Amino acid sequence: MMDSEQENCDGMSPVERAIKRGFDVLASALGLLLASPFCLLIYLLIKREDGGPAIFKQERIGYGGKPFTLYKFRSMAITSEKDGKPELCQKEDKRLTKIGRFLREHHLDELPQLWNVLKGEMSFVGPRPERKFFIDQIMAVNPDYELLYQLRPGLFSSATLYNGYTDTMEKMLIRLMMDLEYLRRRTLWLDFKIIFLTVFSILTGKKF
Repeated sequence: MMDSEQENCDGMSPVERAIKRGFDVLASALGLLLASPFCLLIYLLIKREDGGPAIFKQERIGYGGKPFTLYKFRSMAITSEKDGKPELCQKEDKRLTKIGRFLREHHLDELPQLWNVLKGEMSFVGPRPERKFFIDQIMAVNPDYELLYQLRPGLFSSATLYNGYTDTMEKMLIRLMMDLEYLRRRTLWLDFKIIFLTVFSILTGKKF
């Protein structure tokens, strides 16, 4: 349970949070509409490669510490994590399919998460959603992770932009510190800045 000091560490006012949510709804709805032809093409390419499901679904922990189902285009072989043990994805992960590697490099695998944003489970900007298995490991080192439950997980984050994929526990802890800093100083202007810089980085081919 969060105390009053923890509850007051959010740098965004109630009005800003309402505007942020309004932007999320409008932008995600428009994004889904504009991206629908590309999503159909990606769906067909994934099905053609190995015949497996095109959409990957996984439980993540989100706003208020509640679980939700995250959607992505499947980028890994069907047999990945077949033993049920969660594994961190590496940049040069051998489990990636040919189409999946391209999707991952250009962040196109995350397009279905616009549906998560529209539903209110995620936001355009916020900490990346994580699995409980790894959250438990992070909280064993730094229990301040619980503060992030005040935020909806995001498609974009300053931690991803500057810290890249979290393929080690060390990077997860660095990401946590950056996410906590975002929580303390976030504003609408900062959100738009993160969105702009992330989109610009993707379009210019930056790998993160």
